[in-house]
Parts: sequence; C-alpha cells; structure tokens
Amino acid sequence: MNRILLIGATGQIGRELARVLPALGQLFVADRRLCDLAQPRTLIKTMDTVKPTLIINAAAYTAVDRAEDEPVQAHRINAEAPGLLAQLSKRYGALLVHYSTDYVFDGCKADPYVEIDAVNPRNVYGCSKLAGERAVRDAGGDYLIFRTSWIYAAHGKNFLRTMLRLAGEQEHLRVVADQVGAPTPARLVAESTVHALRQDMARRKMECFESGIFNLTAAGSTSWHGFASAIIAEAKAKNPAIKCREVVPITSADFPLPAARPANSRLSCARLAQRFGLRMPVWTVGMQSCIAEIYSRAGTAPALLSRAPHSAQGAARG
Repeated sequence: MNRILLIGATGQIGRELARVLPALGQLFVADRRLCDLAQPRTLIKTMDTVKPTLIINAAAYTAVDRAEDEPVQAHRINAEAPGLLAQLSKRYGALLVHYSTDYVFDGCKADPYVEIDAVNPRNVYGCSKLAGERAVRDAGGDYLIFRTSWIYAAHGKNFLRTMLRLAGEQEHLRVVADQVGAPTPARLVAESTVHALRQDMARRKMECFESGIFNLTAAGSTSWHGFASAIIAEAKAKNPAIKCREVVPITSADFPLPAARPANSRLSCARLAQRFGLRMPVWTVGMQSCIAEIYSRAGTAPALLSRAPHSAQGAARG
C-alpha cells in the first residue's frame, strides 16, 4: 500500500487533498510541528518515521506583498524546503508532488502560457516559487510540479469569500480589471492531482514514469473584476438582500501594492490533457459550486465569512 505524506494540510489545497488522498493509500498528515518548512531540518525526522512512497507538498509562503520585505523567509519556505523534500524523496524512492504558480511568468505574453515558456517572475514570491521548482528538478528524483493560479475555496481566506463578505457590507466595490486569469477552486486542483497520481503511480511501477511540470487551472479566463461581478451575481440569485449594487472596474495603477502582479495569468492546460486525459471545467462551474457549498453551510454567506485583513481592491490583486 502507498504510504502518503501530506504537508500543508491546513491550507486551501491541503484541506481538499486530505479529503481525497486516502483513496490512494495510507495517509499521514504532518502539521507544522512535524514539518515546518521555515525550519527545513524538521522534515528529516518525519520522513524517517513515515518512510513515504508518495509526498505531497501543499505548504508554501503565500503572502505575496509581505514577501517583498521577507525575501529570506519566502526563499527558505518556497525554495530551500522543497529542495530538501526532493532530496529526501529521492533517498526513499518516493514520488514528490509540488505546487507552483503562474507568478513564475511576467504576464507580458498575449496568449496563455505553456510549460516551456520563458520564466521571468516580477516579485519576490514568484522568484522564490521558481527557485523551488528548480530545486525540486535538480534533486534528480521523481516529481510532478503543478502550476496553479487564482486559488479559492469555501474555507480559508481568499478572493471569493472576501467578495461575498464585502457584498453584504458595501453598495459599491472597486476591483482590478486589467489582470486576467482562470479562477481555480482548490477542490479541482486536489481531485485532478489524485486523477493524475492514479496514472503516474502505475507508470512508476512499470518503470515508464517521466517527471515534469504541468499547468493546472480551470478553463476559460476572466479579470478580477469579472470574477467579482460573477460572484456577486451568483450570490444575489441566492440572497436578494445582498447590499452591493455596483462593481466598479479599476486599473492596477489605481491601487498599487508592494509586489507587482502579472497582467496575464492564463495557463494552457493542453499538456495536462495530453498526459492525463484531464479536461478542465470552465471557471464558472467551480465558482457556482463553491458558493452553493458556502450557502448550504450557513444559509447566508456574508454572515459566515470572517473579516479579511484587506480591502476589495487589495484582494483583487491576488
């Protein structure tokens, strides 16, 4: 039986992975006490105890703006720790799954990015994630890296939940309209990961596995403004008492933040489809499902949501 070590189970993707990974084998969940990516050496004892055949790293430093002031911490968690995980994976003959980001690109391309496009991150966070990709690759073991974008879930702090809360509080929201991407539910990432692993664990047994990087996002694209407008329209259909009456489009320059964001975060998933037969649903499908889940839990979405530490404009910048 596969022995699966999940790191980062409290995050958006991690929580969804904890739900679906038991279908692949015996799951061991390591919290920060056992696997603290800020202290990479804590990983060694856990690896020696679990002796995993499959390692999923869903943990990361994701505070994009704070990373501009904490580059050493961001690099330690997003680059050094994944590199050590990859070395340990090779030692145990395990397959490592690692998640990366659209922020490894500069966003200047007119079309969706493919995996072999030139990387050119525009901020510290993107640089740290790119360094993590390279550290995983250079360790020489078996790995899968999935690049995702604009992640949200029915739990945690994310753009969708922030918009639902603000829509219940304010009549007018201002949201960035000159950045485009594919809003992607954490549940889709987790379920797609398991689908891919069923195939690649079999390939490893047949000794025909090939490591690689794959884009993994929902299909289609929209702007942050388009995403916010769709969220609020969907919420109003369930709760006409929603206060927001207008979502005003603004530019990135209207609300500057410490870390620059790519204007184009669209990622082509053609390689994912070719390797694993995965066809991604359009982004609106996941949004509708997530909002339905939130409402089913609380009846009135805004009352469920905790106050996020940023404005609508800030949330709209990712």
